[in-house]
Amino acid sequence: MTRRRFVAVSAVLALPRAGEAQQTGKVARIGFLGSSIHNPRTDALLAGLRDFGYVDGHTVIVEWRASEGRPERLRDLAVELARLRVDVIVAPDNPSIAAAQKATGTIPIVMILASDPVESGFVSSLANPGGNTTGLTSQATEFQGKALQLLKEAVPNLSRVAILWNPAESGRRAIAQEAETAARALRLHVDLATATNLAELESFFTTVARRPASAVLVQPSQVNFTYRSRITELSKKRFVPTIGWSAETAEAGWLMSYGPNIIDLYRRAGYFVDKVLKGFKPAELPIERPTTFELVINLKTARDLGLAIPASLLARADHILR
Repeated sequence: MTRRRFVAVSAVLALPRAGEAQQTGKVARIGFLGSSIHNPRTDALLAGLRDFGYVDGHTVIVEWRASEGRPERLRDLAVELARLRVDVIVAPDNPSIAAAQKATGTIPIVMILASDPVESGFVSSLANPGGNTTGLTSQATEFQGKALQLLKEAVPNLSRVAILWNPAESGRRAIAQEAETAARALRLHVDLATATNLAELESFFTTVARRPASAVLVQPSQVNFTYRSRITELSKKRFVPTIGWSAETAEAGWLMSYGPNIIDLYRRAGYFVDKVLKGFKPAELPIERPTTFELVINLKTARDLGLAIPASLLARADHILR
């Protein structure tokens, strides 16, 4: 055997094995159920799996299923994964978690960005989830208040804020109400607004632009994330400063974003998948809250909106997009 072939064969043999609880010769199958795939988020999930020795296509097989902006497809996709008898389903957000739970009560489910998972009925409590679901929540104490405070610093003479949320997704109402309470504490006039599709988003920005000294706090939802580039166009056209919940929203052209590091949460999900594949019960794995938050400011958007971001705020930013 040549040295080159020996090295190649050795590399293959050295690939890490799947979870310890897996039977000899069995390759674990991980189902992913979300709105999109093959992006930095799912890349981070694969990196998190590799941290524990799981390599897609070698030691595990990942069955990718994405709704591609059509949430109504999630239920059928979840049923499809259940019929494949995957060993675990990774369901990032509330719509996909809800679909996965309706499809199976036995296959373990790992959440990543669960919003108010207790109120949504996904788990019994954060400390003792119960049932077949565990993972991470994107919810954190005072997160909404901090985002609004940063927005108020960035926009001079801000007196009114619209909080845009999606009532069609479970767990969103409580977060919107938390934001409303935080806004009133900052002495801001508040408009609670809803949007469940693109047409409603466009109508919303037309309405909010008519109100002076206004800005928008956009809440997490599949619709808002799917149409984040369109939200950029609408906010710039109407000269309405907008803050989002993840770096991707600022990268898409929103004025700012503040929230948990989404990439870190996706990578951390690998820990929960590893635990499940090694035989741990989801019911006994406590839900984790985010620990890392980031402020991203888009200076190009600020210029387009005629805003001068204070130096004190720029100094606190984790990333500045120029």
